Amino acid sequence: MRIRYDPDVDAAYISFKRGHLEVTTMRITEDIALDFGPGEEIVGIEILDASRHLELNSKQPQVELENLVAA
Repeated sequence: MRIRYDPDVDAAYISFKRGHLEVTTMRITEDIALDFGPGEEIVGIEILDASRHLELNSKQPQVELENLVAA
């Protein structure tokens, strides 16, 4: 899993799969979209206006990991 944050556009993307996959995107809200890959498996989540939705400090965002190891 990889989490990317772009402070220039205040967007976050959580990807669950590596590599280039053909996806179908479903908008859940104006700011949140799910990307589905083969077999309707969720491969990613896009979050616009991420600092508000994820309560991030856009200048220095922090993520807390529980039962996970950062690579």
